[in-house]
Amino acid sequence: MISPTRMTVLAVGMALLAYAGSLAPLLAGPAAALREDPAASATPLISPPPPGETDSQPPPQPQPRAYLFRGALGPIFSRGMDRLTDRLEQAGIKASVYEFTICRLIAEIAIREYREAPAPIVLIGHSMGGLCALKFAETLEAENISVSLVVTVDPAHASPKVPLNVERFINIFLSTSILGGGDIVAVPGYRGHYASFDLKDHDEVSHINIDKMDDVHAQLVSMVTQLARVPAKADSDPIPLRYVVPPKAAVELWDSGAPLIVRPGKTQTTLNKLATDYHVPLWSLVQANKLSESAPLAAGQRIVIPRHLLPAGATAVQTSAVGSSLATPTRAR
Repeated sequence: MISPTRMTVLAVGMALLAYAGSLAPLLAGPAAALREDPAASATPLISPPPPGETDSQPPPQPQPRAYLFRGALGPIFSRGMDRLTDRLEQAGIKASVYEFTICRLIAEIAIREYREAPAPIVLIGHSMGGLCALKFAETLEAENISVSLVVTVDPAHASPKVPLNVERFINIFLSTSILGGGDIVAVPGYRGHYASFDLKDHDEVSHINIDKMDDVHAQLVSMVTQLARVPAKADSDPIPLRYVVPPKAAVELWDSGAPLIVRPGKTQTTLNKLATDYHVPLWSLVQANKLSESAPLAAGQRIVIPRHLLPAGATAVQTSAVGSSLATPTRAR
């Protein structure tokens, strides 16, 4: 049985598809130009430093600049980008929202702004705006400019891959969406932080309201406001995370996964025990490690734990030890 929300999406979808078709000549221009004219929550897993080790604080950076993009019929159906822009500005971030159809123009402006006063760059887009955010990042890559964070919200299927200059990437999408549904992957050799969250099992979420989720907005504002104090480099290589978020489960925007090695101990360790000790949902460990909830873990086995990046020197509430059977995940900084 199709839920009322899905029926509404299908009805609106026909109108949006017709609208997008009428924009085909306009869409081809900016997308092609961006390729041809590059000039134009859960407790974070951070362990305290070993005895005698001191953390050196990174030099202060300017606050990020955030560029947000609506999708097709944006002033009607992508107003979540406007709300998020307002919240970022209230938090002290310089943020602006645009139509995806002027993506190339805004990229050119961003390049000039960066050359005049370098600052971390944040790109966020819904639907076709998500496609724009990735095209935007490609344009900056051609100019040797890094992007601190790219967030795509149910981006279009035609969206490109995550380029190498992106330090952190998050995709929040519906794999069953007709209007979005872009399951974005990174280009070969990508070493940044990557996390993908498929909300297809959340019947209350649709393409036309996925950009308006208040809890997601709150997490993104917190993430962006910390970027100037959080180096993208971590002590361990980031492990990509790909989740299908279970029904009614909260959407926790982790940055990437961190490795944890099981050590010999007196008691048997399971994912269920780890979920309790590391304060993460059990389903996140099951999916990340492709193991059952009660599967015994062997000594020397590597387990992936989702993590948040935090400012250097910050420490989370210390996780309780599972006997002496676990190695603490590497500190993210």
